[in-house]
Amino acid sequence: MMLAGALKDRNKLFWLLNTLGWTGYGVAAALGAMAYEKPPAYVDVILVTTILGFLLAIPMRLLYQRLWPRGPRAIALGAIPLCYVLALGWTLVQSHLYFTWVKNGWTPSQLSSYFGGTLGDFYILLCWSGLYFGIKYYQQLQEQTEQTLKATAAAHQAQLIMLRYQLNPHFLFNTLNAISTLILDGANDTANLSITRLSRFLRYSLDNDPKKRVTLGKELEATDLYLEIERVRFGERLHIERDIDPGTLDALVPSLILQPLIENAIKYAVTPREEGGRIRIAAMSQGGKLVLQLEDDGPGISEPVNGKGGVGLRNTRERLQQFYGHSQAFTLAPNEPHGLVITINLPLETETGERSE
Repeated sequence: MMLAGALKDRNKLFWLLNTLGWTGYGVAAALGAMAYEKPPAYVDVILVTTILGFLLAIPMRLLYQRLWPRGPRAIALGAIPLCYVLALGWTLVQSHLYFTWVKNGWTPSQLSSYFGGTLGDFYILLCWSGLYFGIKYYQQLQEQTEQTLKATAAAHQAQLIMLRYQLNPHFLFNTLNAISTLILDGANDTANLSITRLSRFLRYSLDNDPKKRVTLGKELEATDLYLEIERVRFGERLHIERDIDPGTLDALVPSLILQPLIENAIKYAVTPREEGGRIRIAAMSQGGKLVLQLEDDGPGISEPVNGKGGVGLRNTRERLQQFYGHSQAFTLAPNEPHGLVITINLPLETETGERSE
């Protein structure tokens, strides 16, 4: 938990990495000194200079925070001279401690002897700077990626809501038009029954979040509400068959995913024919997939595989794409001897989050 908190807090992450980095540098230098049998005073010099290097990171970080928004050119022009100047001071302290503690106060004849290791220390500070900017760039990249993912998710949710509620006005228009016809024909009782069933269906529609899924059992209940409304219009002309595997009733599906398909089947297979038509709704599990099928005995379509169909078919295809991506399949095929078969393949998942096999 503490490590996770440090990774999310940039300030904590800096001190954690800075401490670990300079500790590793000090330990490696001390082990090298002992391997070459250097005196204990030499290890003391390494300890002090390591602490000094740790402290030098503070002003470096403060300057780099100011340079970062100005771009790579400003970073290079600021970081390189800073590393060299700090390396001069760091080398001077190391040399002084070395001459005082290890050489027992020996004083070199030339001032340049105090700056003999400047280039090496400059490379060390330059490497520290490279790691600092590399980590900072990685963090910025991660933030941009996260923001992009959030924006994409928000766009997908907005599109799902749009697609879902695009269905309701289409269905509502047809139903209200039918109720108006019933009233004009004097079938007031039938019209009142249709209004009651319509209100129940719309309540179900509004009570379910279009970004979430429902069990197939609930989806079939909503389908029954819709079919009750349509039976008022078509009576015995509307023939419904159901072949539902009981083991699929707990499977999750997008809410109201079947209604536009049934509406489409009624429009083409039932409405234009005096004798009406037949619609078959089936659900089964096959190889870890939920397979939904809707068949009708209407005229079918001229391009059963590639045809886009009407608004209902197009919206259903797009909703499935938004929910499942490439994990779903939505196909149209001819029914024998005539009609259309719509098949939907979805991952077979339940409310517990488990995927059935």
